[in-house]
Amino acid sequence: MNLVHAVMDIVDACMFKGFYADRLIEKTLKSDKRWGSRDRAFIAETAYDVIRNFRLLNYVTGNKDRLNEITGAYFILKKIPLPDWELFSTLDAEQVFYLHGTAKNDFSILHSYPDELVELVKEELPQNWEEELTALNREAPLVLRANTILTTRNQLHLDLENEKIANRIEPGLNDALIVEKKFNVFKDPLFNKGHFEIQDASSQFVAPFLKLQPGMRVIDACAGAGGKSLHMAAIMQNKGKIICLDTEEWKLNELKKRAIRNKVQIIETRRIENNKVIKRLHESCDRLLLDVPCSGLGVLRRNPDAKWKINNEFITRMKAIQKDLLHRYSEMLKPGGFMVYATCSILPSENARQIAYFCDEHRHFQFEEDKFISPAQSGFDGFYMARLKRL
Repeated sequence: MNLVHAVMDIVDACMFKGFYADRLIEKTLKSDKRWGSRDRAFIAETAYDVIRNFRLLNYVTGNKDRLNEITGAYFILKKIPLPDWELFSTLDAEQVFYLHGTAKNDFSILHSYPDELVELVKEELPQNWEEELTALNREAPLVLRANTILTTRNQLHLDLENEKIANRIEPGLNDALIVEKKFNVFKDPLFNKGHFEIQDASSQFVAPFLKLQPGMRVIDACAGAGGKSLHMAAIMQNKGKIICLDTEEWKLNELKKRAIRNKVQIIETRRIENNKVIKRLHESCDRLLLDVPCSGLGVLRRNPDAKWKINNEFITRMKAIQKDLLHRYSEMLKPGGFMVYATCSILPSENARQIAYFCDEHRHFQFEEDKFISPAQSGFDGFYMARLKRL
């Protein structure tokens, strides 16, 4: 019963108190050392699934916001026999299945999305909003990126198979492996030796899109914890310089740890404390990556709690930040260099429209190419990237 209560505590804090699911789950899993790998997997997977389907689960229990009934309804719909606990005594399985049947007439309820978010996506993607939102409500696969500084994808594939970790090579994804069944990555010896990182397939398209060469000077201006920075370093064969910027010191500290594990030696981190940091780097790099803050709509499968926090006001704020960063940060690129603007959003207003606006206002930048990765068509995260040349 303590595992179910752990799930309910996570859902409660996320849905009613505004906390982030990934941090809650990480904290919960560290709170009891007696839990084994199966216990931890149960807590994480069940909590994410309940959060992902919260509106539907609440609907089939009468929209009463009762966590015990919502959690119990999850097990009922999964056809998992409920234990004979007082916790679930008020549930009527027959009624749950009946209401689930009636939900099929309402997309927002069946797929557990706020009405406002569905209307927003429908307005921007009138032809395929339903397919994209349906795809984003499925659990994300575990995708790894081979660190080619230390190994190859083919070798990593074999090494993981030797560990009895089933994985497959996906055509068109240079360094990626799709894991068939999730495992504890962070305890794996190959991970701790730096042979791979977790990185969704869509995200792995960004670094190659920059047309990198060994020896270049590159700036990752919104580096975060540095997944794309590490990929860039591998493509550059650990030669050159990558300056990783972010406003959050803790993210840069995490990047430093990851770089050490990956044997990456060309990364330098700098915290953006004010605009002077940007001005000092004026026209100083051959390549510039702007992986900007965005709605995160493209990664709802791995961050299902985000859909309960996204609204029109939030997206308006993100678009203003994107315009500001494009305007100010683009000046760090040398004439003749390439800039890639990237988001994990499916909305044209955060993607192609932002680039069209920027190019119209900044005539010394020339649009080269863009790429949109559809969750519905690819089975991976939603991503957008555009490459521009500074004249």
